[in-house]
Amino acid sequence: MAKSARDSGSARSAQGQPLFRQVMKFMLNRIERGEWKAHEKLPSIRLLAEETAVHRLTVFKAYRQLVEEGKLYVRDKAGYYVAPQGGLSARKEETAAGTAALYSLTNALSDIQRMQVEYQFSQALIDPGLLPNLFLSDYVKKVFDLYPKVMGTYSTVQGDPELRETLSQHFRTHHRLQLSADELLITSGAQQAINLISGMLLGPLDTVLVERPTYSVAMDIFRREGARLVPVEITPQGYDLAEVEALMRKHKPRFFYLNPTHHNPTGYTVPAEQRKLLVELAERYRCLLVEDDPFRDMYFGAEPPPPCFAYDTEGWVIYISSFSKYVAPGLRICAVACRHPFMERLITAKSLADNGTPLLNQKIFLHYYTSPRLQQHLVKLRIALQVHKEIAEEVLSAAGWTWTAPQGGLNLWVKLPEDIPVDVLFARCMAESIAFVPGEILDPRGEMKSWLRLSYSFASETVLREGMQRLTALAGSLGASR
Repeated sequence: MAKSARDSGSARSAQGQPLFRQVMKFMLNRIERGEWKAHEKLPSIRLLAEETAVHRLTVFKAYRQLVEEGKLYVRDKAGYYVAPQGGLSARKEETAAGTAALYSLTNALSDIQRMQVEYQFSQALIDPGLLPNLFLSDYVKKVFDLYPKVMGTYSTVQGDPELRETLSQHFRTHHRLQLSADELLITSGAQQAINLISGMLLGPLDTVLVERPTYSVAMDIFRREGARLVPVEITPQGYDLAEVEALMRKHKPRFFYLNPTHHNPTGYTVPAEQRKLLVELAERYRCLLVEDDPFRDMYFGAEPPPPCFAYDTEGWVIYISSFSKYVAPGLRICAVACRHPFMERLITAKSLADNGTPLLNQKIFLHYYTSPRLQQHLVKLRIALQVHKEIAEEVLSAAGWTWTAPQGGLNLWVKLPEDIPVDVLFARCMAESIAFVPGEILDPRGEMKSWLRLSYSFASETVLREGMQRLTALAGSLGASR
């Protein structure tokens, strides 16, 4: 029987890189991280093949190549060992054979959101008409009066010290987070934070736990780094922690990317008791929790539980708090909280990305966010968003669609009747200037083909009702024609 490409060790990943080179990078990453030290014996070919889920010949080819490059050495009848220089940064140099990963870049969500449509239900942003724009413009003028030289200098890489001190006090007061200004980094939005963290932590064949479903852009970022995604089901009751523990034990993931508060796209909120236990699992299995929290202040009833970060005492949670959704999207302000020494590495990564978030944006945000007027506006904004949600639910209910009503956030996660093909509906809707997010691109397995995400926050009330009615009418016509 002829051997398959996978059996020969020359198979390529979806990103176009041979599997044996992915195994090489996986091993070199572990050496660089100090998980495998100089002169330490490496796992047998059989054990590493089982861990990375590839054929033994693929692992053998990777071992042989690393020996040729001087990263490993062999002891007769004893196995493979780490060469002393294996952990040096020189390992990043590319050979003539070309060890650089040829990853393709994808961002399905951005492709949808770039489409100019009349009824925009794919963007989890707030209707600009609901934001106090005139009030914000007054603060722009105030900032130039307070800081006349603000346009003439950079921010520090870590972020404006005044803003970080203010946010650290805010987090302590409102979210019970014990952190200092030195444990905060200001980034240009949450997506940049996810990108920086992934670039620091991930390499080919590393494992990341992700919720199912989850934010598709985060998955695209993880896949770009060559990581393998392992799904964790999220339900209205939260996670099955026994499942999470089993996955951590089996896969030894680099981190668990999660959005436990008004989850994107489902709207679910994980209970407080699960958050505390999840942090304990992270400590036990040495698995970082990367907690993305962009919708915390967008609640309709009781405030949500404290972030997972509030229960972390050993530095196993990285907390991403974005303000881009509801304060001033154009400013792109996000705060990342984590402990030292990880913060030092994150600051270095930020310096290589853009050398600091624009200082003007930070100063405008500082004075705008801390104003009593904005805090009053947030109360009104929650009421307006709840009205938007109820409009969407009224129309969808009449169409017989199903969902779990969220207690906050900006999205509805909707299950369509089985006789309505979402891919056909999506094509018809785009032709009619209606945009939504098909569920399959939010599913790490790509299987949720009867689901879709509808963002009710971006359109005005009139446009929202009209667009939802057009959407359900199109879907009804598809179902009737089958």
